[in-house]
Amino acid sequence: MPRLLAALLAAALSLPAVADTTLLNVSYDVMRDFYKDYNPAFTKHYEQRFREKVTVQQSHGGSSKQARSVIDGLEADVVTMNQSTDIDAIVEKGKQINPGWEKRLPNDSAPFSSLQVLIVRKGNPKGIKDWSDLLKPGVQVVVPNPKTSGNGRYTYLAAWGYALKQPGGNETKAREFVTGLFKNVPVLDSGGRAATTTFMQRNIGDVLVTFENEAEMIAREFGRGGFEVVYPSISIDADLPVAVVDKVVDKKGTRKVAEEYLKYLWSPAGQDIAAQNYLRPRDPKVFAKYAKQFPDVKLFGVNEFGGLQKAQKVHFDDGGVYDQIAASIAKK
Repeated sequence: MPRLLAALLAAALSLPAVADTTLLNVSYDVMRDFYKDYNPAFTKHYEQRFREKVTVQQSHGGSSKQARSVIDGLEADVVTMNQSTDIDAIVEKGKQINPGWEKRLPNDSAPFSSLQVLIVRKGNPKGIKDWSDLLKPGVQVVVPNPKTSGNGRYTYLAAWGYALKQPGGNETKAREFVTGLFKNVPVLDSGGRAATTTFMQRNIGDVLVTFENEAEMIAREFGRGGFEVVYPSISIDADLPVAVVDKVVDKKGTRKVAEEYLKYLWSPAGQDIAAQNYLRPRDPKVFAKYAKQFPDVKLFGVNEFGGLQKAQKVHFDDGGVYDQIAASIAKK
């Protein structure tokens, strides 16, 4: 019997150890705080359900810049972006995600949403109440670069849509309005969190335009005494999509855990964590629980621009309207 036991023990020791599964989530920069809360909740859930350990690593930056990194070879298991066009770029240019990704999960694979708000200095010394105030002489507006940041593109589109919806609004006036706004931008950071650093730490600008959930992150990091949040009269509904990177998970054998990671975003626990981080949840019960922290704002969607793909082509592709506006500002 001792010999048998020793043989069994030796055989067990000779078996290869089962390593923890590691996932890489490539995300945009203002989601750092959400995933700090979400990842431990998911790994605990996954271990309890499957008896397998998983470690989640994060990469953050401007959404489009992150998409480009994946296209160029960064081996993300999942991408969690702020615009579908960034995931579409990985489909079309990188061939790492299969077409039809948006139909794999509910809500076109966007587990929550946000909108653009105006963050001003304490006491609102410049009297900023709406988008039109951002064009006033002497008002400095901090916003990330629309070429590298979905946050910046949403700001651009929100301002364009606001101008269109004013009495007598048309495309020409909208272009003039957005041009006037970007004339007041002193620096273009590559992503939303960098813009927050410019506004809060470098003390540049009178107003920061960013996602609603970033306002809460600013409060947690810098305290609530130095700024105020202004909700404009109208803003854009920003869906925040996610996708498995098919080519990578099939190569690494991580498809099951990657799919579970994204599905859990729609769970009551995932939706609750989203609401705690001021992301607008899809679950009606969770939204009702946190409704007081989400002011009712008149919203319009990207369908106003023919969808994000058309908006990308017209406004943000090289030589598009934004490049033309930037060139006109640089000449003056």
